[in-house]
Amino acid sequence: MSGHSKWATIKHKKGALDAKRGKIFTRLIKEISIAAKQGGGDPDGNPRLRTAVLAAKAENMPADNIKRAIQRGTGELEGVSYEEITFEGYGPGGVAVLVEVTTDNRNRTVSEIRHIFSKQGGNLGSTGSVLHMFSKKGLIAIEKSAASEDQLMDIVLEHGGEDLNDEGDVWEITTDPNPATLEAVSNAVKAAGISVASSEIAMIASTYTKLEGQTANAMIRLMEALEDFDDTQNVYTNFDMTAEQMEQVAG
Repeated sequence: MSGHSKWATIKHKKGALDAKRGKIFTRLIKEISIAAKQGGGDPDGNPRLRTAVLAAKAENMPADNIKRAIQRGTGELEGVSYEEITFEGYGPGGVAVLVEVTTDNRNRTVSEIRHIFSKQGGNLGSTGSVLHMFSKKGLIAIEKSAASEDQLMDIVLEHGGEDLNDEGDVWEITTDPNPATLEAVSNAVKAAGISVASSEIAMIASTYTKLEGQTANAMIRLMEALEDFDDTQNVYTNFDMTAEQMEQVAG
């Protein structure tokens, strides 16, 4: 297992649990609103919005919810004004951590994120402290049972993908971070009759840190605490988890 994006892989496994807690809808609504605010309310002309709307539909979000989220973003409806913030820090064992949040109250969020890092044995870093260790990529996850490596490699080569990685029970295709490219490769996978587990723009680490024992457990607790925070959209780390550690998080 290459280990390059295990936390991103795990997130789609945790989806059912998060949905029960209402978090998937909340996060998607925020993403739709911000995408509409930044690039306009027409999904056909706004790749980020189109990706967010497709993700919402995949989670069976009602069309009215999607429409209202777009209208709040464009200002057609009154609503909360969100801003995006990326926090950088270190977890137990020196693991690099990026946390992307969407918030309507910067001061509250900064305080809470700092508290989570401190409580779980990490520390919040300064801007630029770990961002250079990550690259933005398009990331498509496909269950191993849905396709063979040869099938997917042909799609990667023919439709502008960058790489195909074996992540245990899923294949992961990486693309450049342009939402249009991600969408084109994802659509090519679907056109081949292959189900896509998740499709997103993600931050991929260039180097990885392995942890064991209590330090590894502490790092897992930090990731889960950050994920559980209501304002969190994404958590990325360079923690190279073993299969057993992945199961602990996914379970």
